[in-house]
Amino acid sequence: MATIKQEQPGPPPAPNLRAADTRLLVKGMTCSNCARHVGEAARSVAGVRSASVDLEGGLATIQWQPGVAGDSAPVISAIEQAGYEAAKAPEAAGDQGEQRLAGWKLNLWIGLLGTLPLMLGEWVFGWGMARWFHWVAFGLATVVQVFGGAGFYQGAWRQLKRGQSNMDTLVALGSTTAYGYSVWAILSGRGGHLFFLEAAAIITLISMGHWLEARVTVGASGALRKLLDLAPPRARKLGPDGRESEISAQELVPGDLVVIRPGDRVPIDGEITEGATAVDESMLTGESVPADKATRAPVFTGTVNLSGRVVVRVTAIGDQTALARIIEAVQRAQSSRADIQRLGDRVSSVFVPVVVVIAVAAGLWWGMAPESAARAHEVAARFLWPAHPPLGDLAAAFIIASSVLIVSCPCAMGLATPVAIMAGANAAAQNGILVRDGVALEKAGVINAVCFDKTGTLTTGKPAVEVIWLPPDGSENAAEVAAALANHSSHPVSGAIARHGGRETWLPVRNSEEVHGAGVRGTVLWQGKPMVGLLGSTNWLLGSKIDLQAGREFIDHWASQGATVTGLAVEGRLAALFAIRDALKPGAAQVVHELRSQGLEIFLVTGDNRATAAAIAAQVGITAGNVAAEVRPEKKAELVKRLQQEGRRVAFVGDGINDAPAFRQADLGIAVSRASDIAREAADIILLNSEIEAVPASIDLARATLRTIKQNLFWAFVYNAAGIPLAALGFMSPILCAAAMGFSDLMVIGNALRLRRRRFLNVPHR
Repeated sequence: MATIKQEQPGPPPAPNLRAADTRLLVKGMTCSNCARHVGEAARSVAGVRSASVDLEGGLATIQWQPGVAGDSAPVISAIEQAGYEAAKAPEAAGDQGEQRLAGWKLNLWIGLLGTLPLMLGEWVFGWGMARWFHWVAFGLATVVQVFGGAGFYQGAWRQLKRGQSNMDTLVALGSTTAYGYSVWAILSGRGGHLFFLEAAAIITLISMGHWLEARVTVGASGALRKLLDLAPPRARKLGPDGRESEISAQELVPGDLVVIRPGDRVPIDGEITEGATAVDESMLTGESVPADKATRAPVFTGTVNLSGRVVVRVTAIGDQTALARIIEAVQRAQSSRADIQRLGDRVSSVFVPVVVVIAVAAGLWWGMAPESAARAHEVAARFLWPAHPPLGDLAAAFIIASSVLIVSCPCAMGLATPVAIMAGANAAAQNGILVRDGVALEKAGVINAVCFDKTGTLTTGKPAVEVIWLPPDGSENAAEVAAALANHSSHPVSGAIARHGGRETWLPVRNSEEVHGAGVRGTVLWQGKPMVGLLGSTNWLLGSKIDLQAGREFIDHWASQGATVTGLAVEGRLAALFAIRDALKPGAAQVVHELRSQGLEIFLVTGDNRATAAAIAAQVGITAGNVAAEVRPEKKAELVKRLQQEGRRVAFVGDGINDAPAFRQADLGIAVSRASDIAREAADIILLNSEIEAVPASIDLARATLRTIKQNLFWAFVYNAAGIPLAALGFMSPILCAAAMGFSDLMVIGNALRLRRRRFLNVPHR
């Protein structure tokens, strides 16, 4: 006898993430290129399915191929060979983002304590040419180089040992160039202007840029950090003797009973066994209206009990709760890489060597052909602004080379994509939209067609039933057989038939078989007599040689009204017809209108008959030519494929187990919150609110995220393209270059953070 698990109402857990995933702490990453190198090293290990690297958190998450045991040792070895330190992260890893922020803050203080006196001495008191001040400057700059610059030099050395380069390489070369020239000049007694201030300012300003970047990025994770704080650490356990005892929530196990009083935050996922209440679930669904909860209703970690005392049986704790899975999914989305990021990676991978060549060429030009360089500077000054290159051929060669190295740091280019994905994922989470990864955001941004499943997606999934018995006096046994068969089907239509008449028990069924998208067959024992029954669509019954002529008038009438007509055959003869009228969700027509206003083509695909499908489509505003009716589940994926072959990029919105193939075939799968577990696993975006109003918002957010990424990449590229020639021609000093580089990082971050302030009119806000 087959059994079908019935879904409980309420916000579902996020898709299950692989329990075998491995988290590694990685040290030595200072820029996005570092994160890219770590990811590439991890993915090169046999058995690794994917690797996402969180630069700010200093974490690498390794996902293994199915069947692979997941040994972290070879991955750690590969990362170390790439020039970084790695170790397995403990269960309760500290906040690496905060640690990184603290590290850059220390760097900044060291830099400021050395740089500010040099600025005052040169720019305010005019001591720049005094011999005694040269030695003071040498001491202060050395402190900044040794302590403030240590991280940059270590990073550059790690890369150099493996024949690679990154942003640290440019910073170390630029600062060392200015510092080295000045040390040579003071020790040789050459005199003239020294560049200790510039050498210290480079490290100080870039450290300030990293500090601001880390501070903004840590702040940008606010939605996730709020989620992390939602699970209360303590719980009131109800003992067998009825006494309550307060214990750590981590000590609970599934099956324990927990008392939750009004005002308490729920510490576990569970099911109410006693009492009734209203629960604020806005942190999971975005829905501000409290959800009424009674016996057998589910409750979720982090939600707030508003009114009544309830006793809850624990079903999940810790990382198995819906909240934990949502947190992990958001973390994965933030640290994942979109395909468009490959453009920045490709540019960055060749950028540093090219810049070094340009810097050397510029230095040689100013050092060996100063007249030519000066003439080029004078010509450009007519169109730009007056500037004064360093005096002396050797000084100009070193300082202009240093300027080129500093201004060309590709940090902004590397930040362009990940910071936008992070901001977009947080904005989505705040609005009840769970994005699986950065690739999903990118795919959603290029969608031009949306396919809707009907039942449970555009419609409520809670249909009313009209019935006709054939013959009329055969209703008793037919009703029992229909209810028993319907109880063994997972389709919402079958659920309505099973509930029709208010039954709480059903006849036993043998050899039940559900034909997805068509119906269910089985042998029902009625009064000890086995009766073979078929319950399903009229087309399926016709294909099973069942004569429907006796109910043709009923079928035609209700089909014209947009109802789904399902038939029951007992012992090969038509016994009953059910008309299931599934009402539209209140916002369905508005959702379709908004999607069409975004320039998207809308399709309806359903297993129902053509008349029903046409009626539903007309009510929501989908054109008749875009309706596909009587489509079996496996054919939904073929329909999506056909649309793709016609040049469309398709999003599929659904909720059922039979939608999983279409989710996987579509460019983007969007599952509503009451979707089956399999549907949620296959989808790219999950709407934590059960309604579909968030569909236009999710696509709009994805488009905004993709647009932001492109803007960031454009401006980062333009910045570098303009800054390098300006520095090479002597229009930007090393200090100005360092400040400009930091400003470019903040510009990219600030542009991305606009996504967090984005508001969605049709998504509930808390």
